[in-house]
Amino acid sequence: MAGEVEVLHWWTSGGEARAMAELKKTMQAQGHSWKDFAVAGGGGDNAMTVLKSRVIAGNPPAAAQIKGPAIQEWANEGVLANLDATAKAEKWDSLLPPVVANGMKYRGSYVAAPVNVHRVNWIWANTSVLKKAGVAAMPRTWDEFFAAADKVKKAGLIPLAHGGQNWQDLTVFESVLLGVGGPKFYQDALVKLDPAALSSPTMAKSLETFRRLKAYTDPAAPGRDWNLATALLIQNKAAFQIMGDWAKGEFSAAGKLPGKDYLCAAAPGSTNAYTFNLDSFVMFKLKSAGAQQAQADLAAALMGTTFQQTFNLSKGSIPVRLGMDMSKFDDCAKLSARDFATSGRAGSLVPSISHGMAVKPAIEGAIKDAVSQFWNNDKISVADGVKSIAKAAATQ
Repeated sequence: MAGEVEVLHWWTSGGEARAMAELKKTMQAQGHSWKDFAVAGGGGDNAMTVLKSRVIAGNPPAAAQIKGPAIQEWANEGVLANLDATAKAEKWDSLLPPVVANGMKYRGSYVAAPVNVHRVNWIWANTSVLKKAGVAAMPRTWDEFFAAADKVKKAGLIPLAHGGQNWQDLTVFESVLLGVGGPKFYQDALVKLDPAALSSPTMAKSLETFRRLKAYTDPAAPGRDWNLATALLIQNKAAFQIMGDWAKGEFSAAGKLPGKDYLCAAAPGSTNAYTFNLDSFVMFKLKSAGAQQAQADLAAALMGTTFQQTFNLSKGSIPVRLGMDMSKFDDCAKLSARDFATSGRAGSLVPSISHGMAVKPAIEGAIKDAVSQFWNNDKISVADGVKSIAKAAATQ
């Protein structure tokens, strides 16, 4: 019983598009027709705007890339299909860490299928640029980073490749805050939204450190897409980028090798912590039996060992499915998998606020705007920046 499966996603860059092509092949091999519904830009914000209009019009796609607390919000609207039959047949409960499985469920039933784990608190570096600037090692603290960045600047190259979009600003800020305050402070401030943490001296220090970074970006940064920032490293024009491990997909697509052409490390100060971003797909309620079968097959394929390996090798992320063979993965992925497991046991595994994992979309959006305004306007004092973020966190 073949059916059409229309999939809404925002994976349009080189590594991402290659990964989606693998999923399309898997579905077509099962006789289903694939309808690609790609909406680029905004870290998924644009896709969500389009999705809302489709659902309101009563014409939802078969599946859509949705993650974090937004899964619960969509489930609450009563528009998501129940995936328990597939989850039970495929033994998802035993294949997923509890923190992941719980996020995929609504009132105890699966409504989403996870595909990967991205680490967000990475810093990437171009080896030849570091060598040219006389930087001997990856910075482990923010002081070491600023010392290295000064050397790169002196060598006439860009110290920090950045794309000035609000989600990228928040991506960098959450890594700075994690490095300055540690995982407990991160949890208190950006997950629990504790007013005391949000207004603390540690928050002020985080903003001071964040502001210092801007002097090491280039004038063309505002409005630049993240993958174009990564391209500056690939082209030997920039030394560092603070970005999730989807950046690795770009290095791989360009034929660059970890350890040789580029280096990966936890962002300064955050070696013993891990901010995670899980990509997942929800299925919408559809009437056609063929479409429902296609959805079940898609959910099973997403969690299958073949797709988990192929997809994550292309995407730069690591499999979300436990017990996967990591032998084909590179050293950055192996480090990510080890740190994911270690951080999970140590309680230092924290959800990424900049990538929809920590708080409701409305609060995330308000904090994103406050952080971005602070980054873009040097006239906003640190004290006012602290107040602005605390106010954003109180958004209902």
